[in-house]
Order: sequence, then structure tokens, then C-alpha cells
Amino acid sequence: MSVAEALRASAIDPREARLLLAAATGFSQAAIVASPERALDREVAELFQQYVERRKRGEPVAYILGRQEFYGLELAVNPAVLIPRPETELLVDLALQLDFSSVVDLGTGSGAIALAIKRQRPNARVVATDSSAAALVVARRNAVKHGLEMEFRHGRWLEPLAGERFDLIVANPPYVTVGDHHLRQLGYEPQMALVGGADGLDHIREIAAAAPGHLLPGGRLLVEHGMGQERAVRAVLDQAGLEDIGNWPDLARIPRVTGGKVK
Repeated sequence: MSVAEALRASAIDPREARLLLAAATGFSQAAIVASPERALDREVAELFQQYVERRKRGEPVAYILGRQEFYGLELAVNPAVLIPRPETELLVDLALQLDFSSVVDLGTGSGAIALAIKRQRPNARVVATDSSAAALVVARRNAVKHGLEMEFRHGRWLEPLAGERFDLIVANPPYVTVGDHHLRQLGYEPQMALVGGADGLDHIREIAAAAPGHLLPGGRLLVEHGMGQERAVRAVLDQAGLEDIGNWPDLARIPRVTGGKVK
């Protein structure tokens, strides 16, 4: 079987097929495109077919490959962590526009946000928390892989940080509502990292309520949220006593991040 024949027979998205074939062969995608007539060894063809079958069952390509790119970093991922999304890069962009010497990333998962910030601000103290020990294993491995030194704490949101204050708190908490139809498409990802209660805001309320007690004077909180939640999140931050509250849209012009600061 040739490269071209294998790609046609896969009957999945062509871009995903090329990614999976590149992983199975060890070739680059450019080499695959440039040599469609290249014959595949039987073992390689069988491995590619296994990847294709997993994809057809709905497993995300990132889990099949075991990796995902985020903010220029190739991160290891597995079903213990949410797959980093491009829209979350906005949270990193906004954080890097601020002056800070200490930052905590809540619910770090693969470590994507914390590691991206640390790479750009190597002198900052970066702390990452997660209630999932399995997720922290992934995050620590990613930190070692990229040679980035940061602190990891096991626990729910800000609970492992008693008595500590930071210049900046960032979080991409669960914000999908219970019963949302999109959850059917996300069955392979950890539901605890996705679902935020009846209105999707349970975890954002918890974080906002605790944040002022962990922010230094003038410190800021930035949280990612879902489409259409920006007004409700503004109200949550206002109720928590935060000031100078704003919303920021992602590249699709969807309000994606809301933040505020303490006095």
C-alpha cells in the first residue's frame, strides 16, 4: 500500500490523516505530501489503521499522538488532562501584558498556561495547582521536558496556597453547563475539567470569592469562560469585590476572558 492509497482509504479528515500517518511512519508531513507513491511497510500500515480506527471512534488526535502544541510548546497530553485549545492562548497573551513577579495558574492540567507564561517570564515565580494528581504528573513531565522550573501544588483551586499572595491569578476552570450538547463530542476528555454546574459558573464563583485573599495590592485575576457568559462573570467578579473589570475577545471575536483587580 502506498502513502496515497493509505490516506484515501482512511476516510477521515485529510489533515488529520496526514498527522496520523506522519506519526506512524516517522516521516514529516512534508515528506508524506511530497512522496505519495512511497510504499508503506505492513507494520506501519497496520499501525496507521489502528490510529484511524481510534479517530473514527471519536478519540481526539491529540490523545492518539500523545501531544498538543500550545503557545509554541509541544506538550504531552493524555486523558487525565484537557487538551489545550488555541483560544486559551488569549489568557497567556493578556497575562504577559501585565507587570508581575508572581503568578498562580489554577487547575493547570497539562501545565499549558503556566509553562507558556514561565517560558516568556523566566524570572517570575510561577505556581500551578490542580486537584488531580494524575494531571500534575503530566504537568511536571512537561516542565521537565522544556527545562522550566516552577512550583506544583496538589489541591482544589487556591486551597493549597493558604497564606500566600500573588501579583496575578489565572485560570481556565470548567465552565460548560450540565447537559450541554457539546459534552457528547468531548467524551474522551476529563469531565471534571469541563463541567461547571447548572449555569457553568460554579467554579468561577469559587475562584473569584477566594481570589482577593490571595492577591497582593493591585493584583489581578484573569479567568477564561464560555461564549455568552461574559456579563454573568463580570457580575461574579464585581460581587467578589474586584475592580476595573473587563472582558476580552478571542480571535473569533467571542468574549473569552474576564478579569479584575484588587485595590
